[in-house]
Amino acid sequence: MTTPIDQAEAGRLRAALAESLAREGVLPDPGWRAAVEKVPRHTFVPGFYLPAEQRDADGLTVWEPVTAELDRDRWLHAAYSDTTLVTQFDGDEPDWKEPAPRYGGSPTSSSTLPSLVMRMWADADLRDGHRVLEIGTGTGYSTALACERLGSDAVTSIDVDGRRLDQAAAALYGCGYSPTLAVADGVYGYWPEAPVDRIVAACSFRTVPPALIAQTRPGGKILITLSGWLYGYARVLLTVIDRHTARGSLLPGTVSFMAARTHAAPAFGNPAHWVADLPERPRVARHHPDRITSPTEQAFHLRFLAQAAVPYAQLTVVGDVLHLVDVVSGSAATLTPAGDDWQVREVGRVKLWERIERILDAYDVAGEPTPETFSLQVTRGEQRLRHPLMPGLTLSPGDLFEQSFPGVG
Repeated sequence: MTTPIDQAEAGRLRAALAESLAREGVLPDPGWRAAVEKVPRHTFVPGFYLPAEQRDADGLTVWEPVTAELDRDRWLHAAYSDTTLVTQFDGDEPDWKEPAPRYGGSPTSSSTLPSLVMRMWADADLRDGHRVLEIGTGTGYSTALACERLGSDAVTSIDVDGRRLDQAAAALYGCGYSPTLAVADGVYGYWPEAPVDRIVAACSFRTVPPALIAQTRPGGKILITLSGWLYGYARVLLTVIDRHTARGSLLPGTVSFMAARTHAAPAFGNPAHWVADLPERPRVARHHPDRITSPTEQAFHLRFLAQAAVPYAQLTVVGDVLHLVDVVSGSAATLTPAGDDWQVREVGRVKLWERIERILDAYDVAGEPTPETFSLQVTRGEQRLRHPLMPGLTLSPGDLFEQSFPGVG
């Protein structure tokens, strides 16, 4: 049984959402405001999960299913809130006819909060006449906004998950939008629709995929979120010079997107196995780990920079001990609290925390530069993150053991 929707109420909620986003300054173009006022977000999210107030006995987040049948008012008002709505965990498609709570798990699809969607479209500098490739269709809501603003013929959207794309397609077509849709891995773009004027990615990548540069017209722009296995993030706006070259800068603020599935961190096993051969005698850490783990904008930025030093490292906490594990080199490190200090033990060819400390040293000496002071240059596979006072950063994949960081340590 389908619960009837009061369309007048939905319209009022859309208008209120548009007014709220306009006050935040993310709807400078009246065309985008009109799109927010028209596109029915609730159509694209027939079911989603919201976190419960209390965790379970194991400390895991309890995710409560929300549908019109379960609680119509909660569902409709959440659909028009400026909130990310999780629609899938661990690649498992829910049965929204009989949804069940989820305990823990990793979100793998969502409807991104509208303010971030609009920031992405605005930062990409989309204009009339542009052809755009969206990577990560998800629920299709952001795709619908682009279709409403630019026209369906100008929009191509791809997603690696065929089930997600089928549901998004049904919602899009039901609302009268007909963009080009395809099941495809965003790492490789979508050659049949190339070249395009803009590429906007709603997932994150470890490095800029070369195919995206090759598929963008010279002078075109790519808006992409870079991340890594330490889960540090940075948004980057690149201008394409030619098929092999793009230049741009990091954008201010913090944002996180789910990783492209082929760029996601691999499983590394039992942390206890990795630390079996750690030296008995520790050293005192020069920098506390909270510099990259605390919930602050600066720590968020520093975690991204740390990935330039240890691109294959992952971080986990067991009890009060922080573990770093590198599945490529076989290196590992632990940081253990000791009064006001932290004790470091490291093993393997790469001294993981030492490398991170060198980045932190250089960052402090440079005067704690903010994201927008960093530029990114991509040339034939080499990807260099540049700052005049922090030379030697790199995002290029390659032989970790041969990487050096001039001026960093």
